[in-house]
Amino acid sequence: MISRRPFLLAALGGISLLVAPLRFAAADTAPIDPAIVFVNRLADTAMQTMVGKGVPDSERAARFRTLFTTEVDLAEIGRRVLGRYWRSATPEQQQDFLRLFEDIVVLTWSTRFKDYGGDLRHTVIGLVDDGERGLTVTSRVERDRQQPITLQWRLKRTEGGFRVVDLIVEGSSMAVTYQSEYASVIRANGDRIDGLLSALRNKVADLQSSSAAPRN
Repeated sequence: MISRRPFLLAALGGISLLVAPLRFAAADTAPIDPAIVFVNRLADTAMQTMVGKGVPDSERAARFRTLFTTEVDLAEIGRRVLGRYWRSATPEQQQDFLRLFEDIVVLTWSTRFKDYGGDLRHTVIGLVDDGERGLTVTSRVERDRQQPITLQWRLKRTEGGFRVVDLIVEGSSMAVTYQSEYASVIRANGDRIDGLLSALRNKVADLQSSSAAPRN
């Protein structure tokens, strides 16, 4: 069984920016960079489609899956997460991993949206264009009586616009954290990728069982 890392709790807290309207420091009349527009649209979509007390868990998960698979480059993140093991995996193992990884992210994160609310103030504070490497949008989420959260959205350019390739919360990369955890599981199973796939299947089953359980 793959344990939940403290980072995931921090990331889930950081992802709350997706349910808060963006507030920009620049004047409303100033032109907004397309990358910031992309982040803004992503936040608005999450706020409009996934937040709500009356939304069933299954529907919220379906909505998050649509958003995740549309706006996130799952294949690139998957290759980065598996690292050198991606190259040694068969095409079937690669596809199994991507499918299971998607399930874990969707099931883990979508259930957290119901807990978000309150006065959240999100501000874009920086944008770095790395050329062919993509762009990084830095933002800050301020919450009442809590420390602000700093996030960095790593984006890549595509013909259709932008895709998310990583989310960095307070200096901790989502992709790198998963990479470290999954590499440990593979090593513990004699460097066999099938060992990781088996652990991921168990994790997905556990998350599905938890989400289906009645809540008080």
